[in-house]
Amino acid sequence: MNNRVTALLAAFGASAIYGVNHTVAKELMPVYIKPFGLILLRVLGAAVLFWLLSVRGPKEKIAPQDWKRLIACAIFGMVINMLMFFKGLSLSTPINSSVIVTLSPIIVFVLSAIFIRERITWIRATGILMGFAGAISLVLFGNEIRTDAPDIPLGNLLFIINATSYAIYLVLVKPLTAKYHAITLMKWLFLIAVFINLPVTLNEFLEVRWTSLPWNAIWRMGYVILGTTFLTYLFNIYALKHLKASTIGAFIYLQPLIGIIFAIAAGADELTIEKTGAALLVFAGVYLVSRKGKD
Repeated sequence: MNNRVTALLAAFGASAIYGVNHTVAKELMPVYIKPFGLILLRVLGAAVLFWLLSVRGPKEKIAPQDWKRLIACAIFGMVINMLMFFKGLSLSTPINSSVIVTLSPIIVFVLSAIFIRERITWIRATGILMGFAGAISLVLFGNEIRTDAPDIPLGNLLFIINATSYAIYLVLVKPLTAKYHAITLMKWLFLIAVFINLPVTLNEFLEVRWTSLPWNAIWRMGYVILGTTFLTYLFNIYALKHLKASTIGAFIYLQPLIGIIFAIAAGADELTIEKTGAALLVFAGVYLVSRKGKD
């Protein structure tokens, strides 16, 4: 199997795991663990797994000039991104989160236009406006009354911050993927993230009654650590190394599709007219921005 096929399978796997995660993680919070406590569990678990994997992996040293970029990647990709997503998920719904996170390709393009002066055409400008209109409509009008979603507009706003932070991470980490192996990057990024997240997340982590957790909570935590964190970040960094950004961007459509289907099938959410309209705006916007010729 050649590198391109493996990279395509990795991108597909990451999107599928993320799609299911919106519902799986939602069921954990705040009954068994609060969102910030889950972040510490997530980055700590991933750091341990990547460092264990690195024992048999490549022995690379990070060049001194790359440490600032590496720390910035950890801040945007494993701190702000994760804190905003899980806090947002505890306040909002799985379908809202799966729709709004698809803004990442649009934000990546906007950042490219600002920093490397990538050309913005009328079609892409329309896509940007449509995508953000869909996300903003969820923030302004997503006011369902649900006991498991105490502040949907605020949660949706945090998802937008999450998508923006992740987009910045993708832009920052791309040059590093050309210099270092995926395992080398991940082991350092997650180790750095543990220490940066620690002051914010430790209290909620210590509140968890670990000895009385039911199996339903344990397997979900395992899914978040092994699937949503370890495998998806490893898959994504591998895919970034072998595929164009526009090719990876196409897989972002799978995440909300899988997320919505799984959430409805699991009875964790329902698809309303407002959510459908907002989702169509976001999907159309991502399509216009991600059209061939972007790279």
